[in-house]
Amino acid sequence: MMASSQANSGRLAGRLTRLLAGALIALSVGACETISSLNPFEDKGPKSDIGKDEPAEVLFNDGLARLEARDFGGASKKFVELDKQYPYSQWSRRALLLSTFASFEGGDYADAINHGRRYVQLYPASPDTPYAQFLVGMSYFNQITDISRDQERAEKTVQTMDDLVRKWPNSEYAREAKDKMRVAQDQLAGKEMDVGRFYLQRRNWTGAINRFREVIVKYQTTRHVEEALSRLVEAYMGLGIVNEAQTAAAVLGHNFSDSQWYKDAFALLESGGLKPREDTGSWISRTFRGFTRTVGL
Repeated sequence: MMASSQANSGRLAGRLTRLLAGALIALSVGACETISSLNPFEDKGPKSDIGKDEPAEVLFNDGLARLEARDFGGASKKFVELDKQYPYSQWSRRALLLSTFASFEGGDYADAINHGRRYVQLYPASPDTPYAQFLVGMSYFNQITDISRDQERAEKTVQTMDDLVRKWPNSEYAREAKDKMRVAQDQLAGKEMDVGRFYLQRRNWTGAINRFREVIVKYQTTRHVEEALSRLVEAYMGLGIVNEAQTAAAVLGHNFSDSQWYKDAFALLESGGLKPREDTGSWISRTFRGFTRTVGL
């Protein structure tokens, strides 16, 4: 569908580098506790917290080298192996985040989603958890298809990004999560409009109204709301429910007075000897009470 995925990928890679370069990992060695900085592409990784004969650092550095070489599939495999060999350790925690990133960069979105979700579940308090959640959301986002096809991934994008914004509102990913959520919501609204128009063409007025109602109730801030209101005028006129048709036109005119959709709706009413008139008891009027136009797409 959409994506500027290369630009997104560059930003995500930059964020990962900053996260890893600045991360401090506490590693227990016997009765002592040491802290070692983790650089994403250093020649030497931190010492193992499992034992000096265990190849944790070898697996880790091999994974990092593959990341640097853009062998994302191979890198992910190394980090998954590290996670399995040292479960619930600091090695495992970092490997799980890196396997999420490597899978995402390699376009293996199913694995990125699985690894990222697991990270969020296991480490909800980690400072890197918002990043893992964002990678999950972006994995869904990059798979959104055109409106003629199923929009499950758009729905998953909205759910995942909404969780991120609610749980980590002050994270550096919150603003971009909101942007992606708006794009996905616009896509979902577009799907409803597409089906609504299909019903309208076949004079299935009730089916059309139900679809346009979804847009107005759930996706008020998308670019589709103007057309949805105008189409409601058409559908309600088809059913002979003139007060709802008049209300839809009145609300459209109040919020989008310069819109061509309002001009079309006004002309349709006028052809029947009617004018826009808002019934404040209508579901349309109630839905738009307090509505502020923020459509920016």
